[in-house]
Amino acid sequence: MSLGAVAERLGISAERMERMLGRVVRSSDWPAPRLLRFDKAVSGIEAGTVVFDRDEIVYGYPKIRRAMMLEPAIRRHFSDGVLVEEKMNGHNVRVANVGGETVALTRGGFICPYSTEVARDQISPEIFADHPEIVLCGEMVGPKNPYVPKEVYPTESMDFYLFDVSRKGAREMEGSPATHALAEEYGMRSVRLFGEFGIEGAAAEIEEIIKDLGAQGREGVVIKDPANLLSPIKYTSSESNCRDLEFAFRYYNDYGLDFFFSRVVREGFQAVEWSEAEDEFQERCLRLGRSMLSSMRETVEAKMAGEPIVQEVEILVRDLQTAKDFEEHLRRMGVRAAFDPPRVSPGGHLVKIKRLVMSTNDKTESVIEGHLW
Repeated sequence: MSLGAVAERLGISAERMERMLGRVVRSSDWPAPRLLRFDKAVSGIEAGTVVFDRDEIVYGYPKIRRAMMLEPAIRRHFSDGVLVEEKMNGHNVRVANVGGETVALTRGGFICPYSTEVARDQISPEIFADHPEIVLCGEMVGPKNPYVPKEVYPTESMDFYLFDVSRKGAREMEGSPATHALAEEYGMRSVRLFGEFGIEGAAAEIEEIIKDLGAQGREGVVIKDPANLLSPIKYTSSESNCRDLEFAFRYYNDYGLDFFFSRVVREGFQAVEWSEAEDEFQERCLRLGRSMLSSMRETVEAKMAGEPIVQEVEILVRDLQTAKDFEEHLRRMGVRAAFDPPRVSPGGHLVKIKRLVMSTNDKTESVIEGHLW
């Protein structure tokens, strides 16, 4: 892999590329294939961008900005109508074929062995035979998701849902119509498309969609330009905000303050825009407060009982080597986790993973022992 050639393709100088190597840009030869990964956004190149040994570039998935108040955001951002898709709650992957092998990249640009096994099982190789340059951008969701386990989707394990399509060496997405047409052609799952709405009525339609999704325990929507000329925006349900807070407060000392603050602020803007009656507002307050306090109380009580604070998740693998590779993948990302012995299950092997949450463990124990904050 020639650094000079890579730099030229990325539109930066060879000298700058050389300086970034080992700092912002890191090389990896495990798992195969060999690659360079951008840990941070730099010089207009998105974080998570990957350059493979064959000089094939898969750009990082662009960050989608958030609407805090629907109607003014839609009017300000879009000129005509909008397309509305479901925003599913899992982890973002980009799936591509490199050297004849399908690989799944996390948002950070790591090849995830577990996501790759799922992608190889669920995505027909025919699509890469017909379109070797294609990059499938999607969400891995389900209860056996080790990053974001959710029971609300129609699967017992983890499934891939397509939400965007790109090409190697291209930053641009091909748009919602092309994405759904491709999914239908090759028998892939895709995120739900709710329809196209005019600017005047879009906010009211999306409010009803969000309320329905929230009642189902789902996350929210992505709002797109039908002509694919403008960047999409996202909007989430109150129930999703509160579930995030419930999870994070269980491990309160391992999450940044912005994670908590931004979700509380979303609740405030949504409550105002939706002009809630007093009983609806009180229900929102109770939901928000309970989400923060109930899980944190459980954490403190568990520690007082002498129990370790751990995040427990489960994965279902077809090949036991995938579980071993995923353990190494977590170790390389700096995650301390213990893997229980696998159990035979329909469809493969179940492996329970206990992620050690050291900061919350240490802080809770310190406070219980009488140390000051």
